[in-house]
Amino acid sequence: MKVSGQVMTKKVTDLTKGNITKHILRFYWPLLLTSMLQQLYNFVDTLIVGRGINDNALASVGNMGSLFFLIVGFSLGLANGFGILIAQSFGAGKKEQLRHRLAATIQVAAVLTLVLTAVSVLFLPFALRLIRTDEVLMADCLRYGYIVFGGLFASIAYNVSAAVLRSLGDSRTPLLAIVVSSIVNLGLDCLFIFGFGTGVEGAAIATVVSQLVSAAVCIKRLSTIELVHLSRDDFKNDRGVFIELLKNGLPMAFMNSITAVGCMVIQYFINGQSVDYTTAYTVCSKYINLFMNPACAAGGAMSAFASQNYGAGENERIRKGLRVCLSIAFVSYLILGSLMVFAPEMLARIMLEGSVPIRLACEYLPISGAALIGVNCLFVYRSGVQGMGDAVMPMWSGVLEMIMRIAFVSILMGTLGFKAVAIAEASAWISALFLNMFAFYHRIGMEESAVGYRKHRLLPRRRASYM
Repeated sequence: MKVSGQVMTKKVTDLTKGNITKHILRFYWPLLLTSMLQQLYNFVDTLIVGRGINDNALASVGNMGSLFFLIVGFSLGLANGFGILIAQSFGAGKKEQLRHRLAATIQVAAVLTLVLTAVSVLFLPFALRLIRTDEVLMADCLRYGYIVFGGLFASIAYNVSAAVLRSLGDSRTPLLAIVVSSIVNLGLDCLFIFGFGTGVEGAAIATVVSQLVSAAVCIKRLSTIELVHLSRDDFKNDRGVFIELLKNGLPMAFMNSITAVGCMVIQYFINGQSVDYTTAYTVCSKYINLFMNPACAAGGAMSAFASQNYGAGENERIRKGLRVCLSIAFVSYLILGSLMVFAPEMLARIMLEGSVPIRLACEYLPISGAALIGVNCLFVYRSGVQGMGDAVMPMWSGVLEMIMRIAFVSILMGTLGFKAVAIAEASAWISALFLNMFAFYHRIGMEESAVGYRKHRLLPRRRASYM
């Protein structure tokens, strides 16, 4: 099997050779469609719950969002961190190192699944009270949460297998997995809620089953790739392999969890107002997550592209790839940000019926829409930094996001009401963007200086560092 060159096999793609824009766009479109489908079926799932049950059920499912992201975001961060190291091994042509890292990833994921499932199920009632969940919503939150957290193994299996596939340049299989699972999820939603009248637990069961389906599709594809066929020897890893994985994965996991804590604080302040606030925030969050998807996919493309090229020492290609991904982020801002700024009532009425939640959503969406460029560019720069092997600075940017959210919402909520939440989100995005921009240009500048020095001194390649 050829390790260098444009393509290693028909199932994996080498991003270190060939036309940069074509590579990124070819990787980007399946990634975007995957992400959009995930958000779309989450969006429709919310719509079915709201229309098929009631607004309180919708608020209950939305209230679980920050807690779910706290747990699943942690596992997703680990998976993406491990995937970056696998991509670097792929870009450097180190097949044996790649397989050892993959085997260790599977071992860590198995332990992680057991720990996170136990913790999330045991502490769910406490966590719901911590964010001041209204008693009207508590029963539905518990029914939904126990099922979804009990099925965490399905979500983790998909996140890990999809991250590995993307590290090998395959963004199409995760798309196929989401297409199939979306159909399953929406079909089961309608069956359980409209057919059997099950309530929120029906939506939770549909979510877990659909995640199992998506994991099965990705795992099946991985089994056909010769490069990642593992032997018993691949699972015999010394401590150094696990330390290396955790050193890269844990900061990304903590970054997601820290961000989730900031969102939980916002949820705490919102739940302290009324159910109308919780309902409006649920819908606004769905729109934000949906409309940031094009830039989020550009970040995913940047991560895979930067990881492989960093492993191959192709720093100039990383700079050019950044410009392509930022262009995607800016175009999506012009289209979707404008929709949030100029048509907030239209968006609110699609999912809401009550006049108070609609009014609140119309206060929130224009502010968030104007600031959408901040989070769009943040996705690209942060992914570039992570792809170049620095998981620590993005983690600190997550801490900064949390601080900004907590500071602005606690100071401004009393005077500006629901608008304070949008301002808090915007301030978090922009502050984290500046920190990641500094990290990106500093790291690639240090790497380029090191490369120039080695060309003169003929020294072995050494990674740049902040230290």
